[in-house]
Amino acid sequence: MPGAPLRRSRRTLADDDDEEDADRARSSLSGSYVSNDGKRQRLTPSDHGPSPSPGTVLPDSYRASQLVNSENAGADDGPEIHQPGSIVRVKLKDFVTYTSAEFFPGPSLNMIIGPNGTGKSTLVCAICLGLGWGPQHLGRAKDLSEFVKHGSAEATIEIELAMQPDIHRANPVIRRQIKREGNKSNFFVDDRPTSLKGVLELARSFSIQIDNLCQFLPQDKVCEFAALSPVELLHSTQRAVAPEHMLKWHEDLKQLRSKQKEVQVQQTTDKETLINLDGRQQMLRPDVERLNERTGIQERVKMLEMSRPFVRYRYIREKHSRARQRKKEAQAELKRLEKEVEPSLRSVNEKQTYATEVERALKERHKVVENQESEADGMVNRQSDLQESIEDIKKEIQAEKNAEKQRRLEAARLGGIVQRLQRQIQEASITDYDPAAYNERIREKQRSVRELQSKVADLKRDQGNLVRDGKERNERILQARQELDELNSQVGQQNTKLRNFSRETAQAWEWIRNHQDFFESRVYGPAMIECSVKDLKYVDLIESLFQRNDFVAFTVTSRTDFKRLSDQLHGEMNLADINIRTSTMNLAEYRPPVSENETRRFGFEGWALDYITGPDPVLAMLCNETRLNQTGVALRDITPQQFDDLQNSPVSSWVAGRTSSQIVRRREYGLSSTRVRDVRKGQVWTNQQVEVGGKIELQDNIQTWEVELEEIKKQVQEAKEQIEKWRQEATAIDDEKSEIERQKADQQRAQAAIKALPTRLTQEREKLAANHGAASDYKARFEALQEKIDGRTIEKARLALAYAKVVEKLQHSSDDVLFATMMHAEATSDLEVLTNRNRRVRDALVEKRRSVEGVVRECDETAAEAKRLVQQCQAIVNDDDTTEEQQQALRSIPETQTPEDLENEIEAEKARLELVHESNPNALVEYEQRQKTIDNLRDKIAIVEEQLTEVAALITETREHWEPELDRLVSKISAAFSHSFEKIGCAGQVKVHKDEDFDQWSIEIQVKFRENENLSILDSHRQSGGERAVSTIFYLMSLQSLARAPFRVVDEINQGMDPRNERMVHERMVDIACKEHTSQYFLITPKLLEGLKYHPRMRVHCIASGEYMPEEPAKLDVWALVERRRAITLAA
Repeated sequence: MPGAPLRRSRRTLADDDDEEDADRARSSLSGSYVSNDGKRQRLTPSDHGPSPSPGTVLPDSYRASQLVNSENAGADDGPEIHQPGSIVRVKLKDFVTYTSAEFFPGPSLNMIIGPNGTGKSTLVCAICLGLGWGPQHLGRAKDLSEFVKHGSAEATIEIELAMQPDIHRANPVIRRQIKREGNKSNFFVDDRPTSLKGVLELARSFSIQIDNLCQFLPQDKVCEFAALSPVELLHSTQRAVAPEHMLKWHEDLKQLRSKQKEVQVQQTTDKETLINLDGRQQMLRPDVERLNERTGIQERVKMLEMSRPFVRYRYIREKHSRARQRKKEAQAELKRLEKEVEPSLRSVNEKQTYATEVERALKERHKVVENQESEADGMVNRQSDLQESIEDIKKEIQAEKNAEKQRRLEAARLGGIVQRLQRQIQEASITDYDPAAYNERIREKQRSVRELQSKVADLKRDQGNLVRDGKERNERILQARQELDELNSQVGQQNTKLRNFSRETAQAWEWIRNHQDFFESRVYGPAMIECSVKDLKYVDLIESLFQRNDFVAFTVTSRTDFKRLSDQLHGEMNLADINIRTSTMNLAEYRPPVSENETRRFGFEGWALDYITGPDPVLAMLCNETRLNQTGVALRDITPQQFDDLQNSPVSSWVAGRTSSQIVRRREYGLSSTRVRDVRKGQVWTNQQVEVGGKIELQDNIQTWEVELEEIKKQVQEAKEQIEKWRQEATAIDDEKSEIERQKADQQRAQAAIKALPTRLTQEREKLAANHGAASDYKARFEALQEKIDGRTIEKARLALAYAKVVEKLQHSSDDVLFATMMHAEATSDLEVLTNRNRRVRDALVEKRRSVEGVVRECDETAAEAKRLVQQCQAIVNDDDTTEEQQQALRSIPETQTPEDLENEIEAEKARLELVHESNPNALVEYEQRQKTIDNLRDKIAIVEEQLTEVAALITETREHWEPELDRLVSKISAAFSHSFEKIGCAGQVKVHKDEDFDQWSIEIQVKFRENENLSILDSHRQSGGERAVSTIFYLMSLQSLARAPFRVVDEINQGMDPRNERMVHERMVDIACKEHTSQYFLITPKLLEGLKYHPRMRVHCIASGEYMPEEPAKLDVWALVERRRAITLAA
């Protein structure tokens, strides 16, 4: 198959036809029956010839097995045995393009070939969906219903797998029915209904991994496999070829390492915290010691203050004993004195009794006088109230007179109103009033207003569209003028050239310039923007070394920025024409291949890197891609001698005169060839002005848009004027409507007033009748008020007579009070004389009584205080907060200690307390709390260290099992991979990248396709598409002999390879896939080269479809066609 670049150029229709004719001319063999009713109308095939006989058209092995059964496919050396889980048969009905098809794959390599569009990848889809996996693993349609053939209601996939003899009696057959309606599926295993879970469990019991790209690589997932990160590749490789316990070990190691890191971080944090806390404890210890001393003094003061009630009680108890003795002595002395003075005081006591009785009588007489005075005052107040009541009644009489006067005036007024209403009723007549006519006139005006408003709204919408068009024209004009300005500047010209090269790249560059802070380091723009040629006479030579992508590629300096930029441009902005390259090497590392003297000997004036300037990362990227540092440059052609010298030098490319040369060396063949091409005219870094046609086009566009803009402005102004005119008309019509509504309202009010006259007349008559009724009540009310006045006057006269009697009684009572006062004065005088005579004796007695009272009071006070102190002492002793030490101290209080001694001792301790300063009152609490934290933290650190020891032991134990097996596994893969590369004259190896974190362990694929370069890691930036395809297929083939999966599928992996690589890759694939006891292999490709290697164990499935297919697939006898071709060849 001829090589093709990664991006295929357009081909002419004739080219396509030639390729199709060539495909149809190639020999095809099939072990499958296919029917496709979805193609064009088929023609009836001609009769088949006889069976083939041995010949030279095809090797004998091609005829070793024709139509095989579902169990085995035989080769020359014996029956073919399918490994358990491999695919024995695939039957399709109404699936995608197939109406009915049945495949019988061989147990080794199965090549599915046929032109594009015949349904090769449909077999891949059928395997994926038929075994229970979803369409997301295909990268094609999302819904299952899209896999049902057009015009059919359901599709059926039936897959027969090779049985496991120790488990199955026969090959298990999985059938999946896909219904278009409802997007549903039904599953059957051996014709018994089952669930999707049951099918997946059956498939996984055979180690089938459709979701592993190392086993199942459909056409639309090839790019996804190439984009697998090394970490993901390791995981997929283990799933494909490693035992399940290795995967479990790896997952255990990742989890253990994650836990170990978490615990280590916690341990580090705890230790740092512990050191910090210990330091703070040491700083706080002096304060704590002072606080402890101060606390001791405070406790001593507290203890002394607590003992106050005890010392005070002892003192009060002794004082009470002395007071009680004095009380007894004083009371005995008082009794003796009272007995001595009793005769002298008896007459004084009798006179005292008499004076007291007279004083009581005087108080009673005073009370009688006060009662009589109060009664007289009440009568006076009552007379005042009666007089006020009489005045109020007189006022009521006057009000009645005034009301009668008003009533008579109101009666006259109401009579006039009744007469006027009667005349109005007689004179009034109801005029004609048609409300419907008024309503119709109003609606007509409203309709006119709405029509005008509708016109205004429509015209406003048109006006809005015109305004938007005007804004669009204005923006176009501004953009075009900006482009014209840019055409006159160097930067603008380069940006214009970039837009001409790739509008999407220019759009991306505009975004990058505005979002540089989004990245870790600077992102460099395309080389055509960032770089320039130092001397323009070399511009043609330098530009001839670059491809289009070299000019427009962005340069980043880290993988993180690469991912961020790729996600933004491809994912968020959905740009396709974008090229991003990573530059991680220093520009100084790119040196010329020969010395300066040899450079001049070869006729070079310098190297391409010497004539271009720009940022170092961009130049380093260009050196990596185009080898600027290794490409010689000369304005004149080199001589034949210099050319011969270059053939045997490290220099492999140069540009001289008007030609560019590149030497291609094939070390494996000992040959070399020189590719020469003409130097094209430079267009990027020249001073050539932008073509005048572009400027003229921009100017013409600006002029056209300005004319359109003026026309739009004119239409907008006309629309504005028309809108204002219609609004004025609407306002006038609205005023007419308002006038009609006013007239209608006036008519309604007039009619309502006429209709209301009888009701109003009735109301006024009722008011007049009520007025006349009030006149008859006036006289009765007047006489009732006059009677009230007479009653009040009589009652007032009665009160006057009673008042005279009360005044007379009051005069007699006052005389009695005067007599009693005289008697009280006489008794008081006699008592005073007797008292003065016995004052010395009385004073002595009083003094003695006072002395007794003082002694008794002192005795009672000391007893009460002693009782209170006893309660305080008991409370202190019974208090739960009182410690045993305090109890002992209270019991050991000295007997001779007085309250004064105690207070002196307390003051002395307080003086000591003041000498011990309190620097930090919270230091002790803080110290104790922190000490608890430190103790807990030390315990926690000890536990964490034990956990780390346990985790480290588990990691070591698991790693000792997993790592050697992984190394042996990757070593086998690397050996097979390296051997495959050696076969094509290149080099490659597979290594395990080992990291401290097990989730960062990865597979590193290193390849070398050129003689003068080192092994480099396979990625999407350094190698071409074809090189990546070769590396991918070799890596997949390296897994073949180790694979646990019963079959593997690769779809169109050979696309992008040149014929030589494709032939060598095919040979390696046949050698590996056709070994005994290897897993089944499916390779899908649209076409192959002629004369490829063939092995008896491989089976070729040729898929043909189109208008020349027979109606009955069984009539297509491939062998007859081969024999007919052979006969034609021999006859020629």
